[in-house]
Amino acid sequence: MASISNLSSPITPLKSSPSLPTPPTAAVYLGFPAKLALASSRLTVRATVPLAASLLVKCSQNGGNGSHVKRTTLHDLYEKQGQSPWYDNLCRPVTDLIPLIESGVRGVTSNPAIFQKAISTSNAYNDQFRDLVQGGKDIESAYWELVVKDIQDACRLFEPIYDETDGGDGYVSVEVSPRLADDTQGTVDAAKWLHKVVDRPNVYIKIPATAACVPSVKDVISLGISVNVTLIFSLSRYEAVIDAYLDGLEASGLHDLSRVTSVASFFVSRVDTLVDKLLEKIGTPEALDLRGKAANAQAALAFQLYQKKFSGPRWEALVKKGAKKQRLLWASTSVKNPAYPDTLYVAPLVGPDTVSTMPDQALQAFIDHGTVGRTIDSNVSEAEGIYSALEKLGIDWSYVGSQLELEGVDSFKKSFDSLLDSLQEKANSLKLVNL
Repeated sequence: MASISNLSSPITPLKSSPSLPTPPTAAVYLGFPAKLALASSRLTVRATVPLAASLLVKCSQNGGNGSHVKRTTLHDLYEKQGQSPWYDNLCRPVTDLIPLIESGVRGVTSNPAIFQKAISTSNAYNDQFRDLVQGGKDIESAYWELVVKDIQDACRLFEPIYDETDGGDGYVSVEVSPRLADDTQGTVDAAKWLHKVVDRPNVYIKIPATAACVPSVKDVISLGISVNVTLIFSLSRYEAVIDAYLDGLEASGLHDLSRVTSVASFFVSRVDTLVDKLLEKIGTPEALDLRGKAANAQAALAFQLYQKKFSGPRWEALVKKGAKKQRLLWASTSVKNPAYPDTLYVAPLVGPDTVSTMPDQALQAFIDHGTVGRTIDSNVSEAEGIYSALEKLGIDWSYVGSQLELEGVDSFKKSFDSLLDSLQEKANSLKLVNL
């Protein structure tokens, strides 16, 4: 197992006392997004580039392990094409991330399914959890102390990247509760609370891009808090997210905007999952031929929108104050249809100033046989043609976006509730709480 003694910024354990401050109101809950559940807690990476040893990341009951690796395609992805590869997983011991960082991973995203698996299947959380519950913490409060420690420790590991890039990379994301998806002010309060208790410069507070929470993005950005805007499924909502970021920067009153950053998490594979079903209902040869093409086509057009919005007089005025572009982050990059290539939602979306967050399968596949080259705008006319062809067949892009958003929020709520149930079960198994 890698040792944290080699790190320039060693991890400082989170003290169990004093405990985290209580959220601003009892109605404010905080949580993580839930989809993209991992098929396995292990990641074994084979690369076309020779490695000193295979890379193994294991959420271990008794300490974890991992092998150091040499240069991989992830380094080329960032250095040659300007895309940051992030990892969609987090568990204890967080030092298991060290081999991944050495292999080129530059940030981390997490979700309730990941924490549910980590906490419910590992003994690594037991001591802290026992102390918290015996100290009088309720299940949800105890959950947040567990999560905040992991987020803080992960932030410490990625802080050297954050420093080297002057705040441009090296972030760890944690999301406000999906229960707040329709609560504008509650989301702002939750983001402020979470930002305060994590207290790390390289934490991203994740806010869903629902109609109610887009205004929250503006308010949180205006407070100088960096944000990962998640659950973006359509071009129209993506444009609204960009405007919220720009509005927030302008409203901040800050003379130096360089430390307020953001990413916009544009979901990919789930778009094909829904559109493919609609195309199969249509059933014509033309419709069936467009299966597996909608998501990347829309993503390519999102990149065009990104380039357009982050240029011109308005943006240049913000640049003079140190503003940084809100990078596009490709989320939901795992392949849901086994008939599709396993790098379908990674390799065609390589472009500058972007992020690709990958769960185990996608990361392993890309390191193993992914190719590095600018692809996101290699054939914009084809993407426009696919987008229009789908419309002509009766695919309503606004319906696709709103339906996926509803499904995403609902799924995240269920996962958060399930996570708390898992913790209750763990408390019961440790004989800490009487039913």
